Amino acid sequence: MITLENLTKSFPGDSAPVLALRDVNFDINAGSLYGVVGAAGSGKSTLARCVALQERPDRGVVRLDGLNTGTLDGRRLREIRRQVGIVDSRVALQPERTVAGNVASPLEQLGVEGPRRRTRVGNLLDLVGLTQRGGQHPAELNPGQRRRVAVAKALATSPAVLLADDPTAGLQNEEAAGVLTALDRARAELGLTVLVTTPDAGVVRRICDDVAVLEDGRVVENGNVLSLLVDPSSRTAQALLPAIETTRAQSARYDRAVDVVLIGFASVGALLPEAATRFGIDIATIGGGLTRIGDTPVGRFRIGLRGEQADGALAWIAERGAHVTHPVSGPQGVAA
Repeated sequence: MITLENLTKSFPGDSAPVLALRDVNFDINAGSLYGVVGAAGSGKSTLARCVALQERPDRGVVRLDGLNTGTLDGRRLREIRRQVGIVDSRVALQPERTVAGNVASPLEQLGVEGPRRRTRVGNLLDLVGLTQRGGQHPAELNPGQRRRVAVAKALATSPAVLLADDPTAGLQNEEAAGVLTALDRARAELGLTVLVTTPDAGVVRRICDDVAVLEDGRVVENGNVLSLLVDPSSRTAQALLPAIETTRAQSARYDRAVDVVLIGFASVGALLPEAATRFGIDIATIGGGLTRIGDTPVGRFRIGLRGEQADGALAWIAERGAHVTHPVSGPQGVAA
């Protein structure tokens, strides 16, 4: 587990210190894929450097499996740093070496013998989907493939934590998807804890279990992604849930018009039809849509209900885990 306790970090400014992190607190469970989301200047990269033990906070503690890293120096600090693999958008590959040679370089520095080194490199190239590219040079790859080579290189020494600082920056959608798949496979197949910092909520939608939202160096929201979605007013829900755009006239055609958030295959596929049948009412979708959070389908809809048992149906739907809210009047729009 990674624990951040009251993490505060500042840098010199023109007239006064600039606070990059302000009393940041959250836990990252072992084996999770955790996203830290925020706009440019929110403190994401500073936080990443503190977790990677490249920066010391002014105040507060980074704990790795309970170890207070602030007390480390010298050889012990270097040993613990090796437990954190780092990938960022500034890919530093050696152009004269092949893809396989780049991935092998950290193992060569540790003196790992040839047969073991080749086996490890082969396994990692398979994990990032570049088995057929091992003999090529970085210049022969597209930017997304080079980023995946960087992921494999960061994994070469078997770290316990993989830190990816804005790993999809500057990539086309298809290239970014390949990098995110590599990170997800690293967590799933190697049992790593993966921390991803990004300005793109779409990264959280694709691969993250948990999220912290940074704003001006502060954590303004954090928790399990799916749990945060049940509150449509949360920042995570506003960023990830489908938009709802309807008019008062559309809602006025029904006895009741509400917004619902449905999470999971059973809820999305069956809950509303079952409610209509059970209570003998009509339920129509008048806005919203579906998305996926990882492999989990999530729906956010505005529904209209007609029939005497509409209120009972809504109570029944809410009892089964749907989040039901009554929208304000007039046109509604929430950014997806």
